[in-house]
Amino acid sequence: MSWASYKKGFKAFLQLEKSLSSHSVEAYLRDIDKLTNYLQSNEGDISPSDVTLQQLQSFMQCIGEMDMAATSQARIISGIKAFFKYCMLEQICSVNPTSLLPSPKTSRKLPDVLSFEEIEQVIGQLDLSKPEGGRNKAILETMYSSGLRVTELINLRISCLYLDVGFIRVIGKGDKERLVPIGSDAIKYIKLYKDTIRVHQIPAKDCEDILFLNNRGKGLSRVMIFYIIKDLIRKTGINKTISPHSFRHSFATHLVEGGADLRAVQEMLGHESITTTEIYTHINREYLRDTLDRFHPAFKKN
Repeated sequence: MSWASYKKGFKAFLQLEKSLSSHSVEAYLRDIDKLTNYLQSNEGDISPSDVTLQQLQSFMQCIGEMDMAATSQARIISGIKAFFKYCMLEQICSVNPTSLLPSPKTSRKLPDVLSFEEIEQVIGQLDLSKPEGGRNKAILETMYSSGLRVTELINLRISCLYLDVGFIRVIGKGDKERLVPIGSDAIKYIKLYKDTIRVHQIPAKDCEDILFLNNRGKGLSRVMIFYIIKDLIRKTGINKTISPHSFRHSFATHLVEGGADLRAVQEMLGHESITTTEIYTHINREYLRDTLDRFHPAFKKN
């Protein structure tokens, strides 16, 4: 059997059994392509059952010599481990060569977070006299109010709005759905956008139910959201590295700082593991330390 057949089976495994998004599946397959290209160039025509730990270590050494970031190397190893797990389940391999393959140590960089005042400052830069200004205000209020991922935001549908009870239905990673509370300001500006701006647009085909549209009646792209926020940050003069994801980080950080239960934050963010949500406890500790440094007499510097 050729590697193409193994990859086809692995793709079906990721889609059907792991319920991964198409973006994640393609990322896994690209990582396996890197490995197979290396093996075919250095080891000849071998099957997954012939691959050894030493060969995988040599492959990772080759990757490391390319000055690839530790996070990228760790992602590649994750993809390889998932592939050989599939091979074990399908009895393609009798021994898992990745069982002793270590991942490079990665430092988890804490993201820049906007304060509530800075978020108000960013939103305050919008020109509400223009239709896109009203739309963008609804977008930013929704992002901060509900902590949505960018993909979740641009795919938000009118049929998923339950504004009368203060919830929206979100389709997250792996097509998993969750109900997320939404704040009164976001509800107000979504209604304003929907009833006074979007109502005058003719949606493109298959975009009739998409909430946020561009001026051609199509859904917004991830890149468009990035440009909107980058332009607003430039106007405010805020000296932080800010992306659309920063609104999600700020949403979670402000909840944790306010004493919210971590499990509740996990549910709202749609994190599969609580360990992903725990990054915000680290941010919270930094916040507490900074508060002590600034306000407690014993911590103030002379």
